[in-house]
Amino acid sequence: MPMIETINLTKKYGDLVALNNLNITIDQGACYGFIGPNGAGKTTTIKILATLLKPTWGEARIDGKVVGYQNPQIRPLIGYVPDFMGAYEDMVVLEYLEFFAACYNIHGAQREQVVRDVLDLTDLNYKANAEVNGLSRGMGQRLSIARVLLHDPKVLLLDEPASGLDPRARIEIRELLKELRRMGKTIMISSHILHELSELCDTVGIIEQGQLIFSGPVTEVMARADIGRTVQIVVEQRAEEARLERPVNPYREPVVFDVFEPSGEYLGRIKTPDGFTLYPRPVMRDMTVWGVVMDELDVARLHRFRVQFEAESDD
Repeated sequence: MPMIETINLTKKYGDLVALNNLNITIDQGACYGFIGPNGAGKTTTIKILATLLKPTWGEARIDGKVVGYQNPQIRPLIGYVPDFMGAYEDMVVLEYLEFFAACYNIHGAQREQVVRDVLDLTDLNYKANAEVNGLSRGMGQRLSIARVLLHDPKVLLLDEPASGLDPRARIEIRELLKELRRMGKTIMISSHILHELSELCDTVGIIEQGQLIFSGPVTEVMARADIGRTVQIVVEQRAEEARLERPVNPYREPVVFDVFEPSGEYLGRIKTPDGFTLYPRPVMRDMTVWGVVMDELDVARLHRFRVQFEAESDD
């Protein structure tokens, strides 16, 4: 029996179809990557599974039970991490976890042990007395995951948990999720970057405009997308501020990338939503920004600088 299943799951807002007859199956203990651009239907799906949204029609099941709006039988089975933390920021980390443990009816010595365990698992022990509002986004995401582990759910629903994180924090979150998978958790994780989930998930679904366009092994979709191909991005702007010895954002407006094959063939353009932070170091490796893996970059000396990234599609 699958741990998560949707059958013709549909959500409409007036004439807008946010989710159109979605059919997915996720086995127990699997990690399923749910990939698509903003507005594709990822968050809508996860909110329905988290009992926070009513579908227009269709059905979702978790552990064989029908998911319903605010269903009290489903909520003990799931841990939901939204894309925004929404923490009680006037608490310290320990108080925050103890508060939610009490909400899950975990009391006394058991609560103390459970809180200690999730702090260990998420490597937040040294932040136990830190104020929540002083945490970095990466630490905040780890705290969100710690919160949903308090009641030991079978299923984790993670809505873009790596969004807005720096490369190091992304790696830390990925390693934490690998450990949770080894513990037997079933994980559904959304992202708009295929490469980000390729090392974590065994199956992926790709959704666009509410329609599932692919669902299957990650090896198959990676092969279809020809992820091993390398292309070059040429940015025709000079970053004067990049001489500074600190991270800078030299662009005040969105940046347009011209994309070329190494052979020189023009592939098209990519426009970032709001620019990105450049680190003014001569060589930068394994830095991921919106799916871009920067290999060698010297923006202080080059009028035209080139970075390499692993292509995510043939487009």
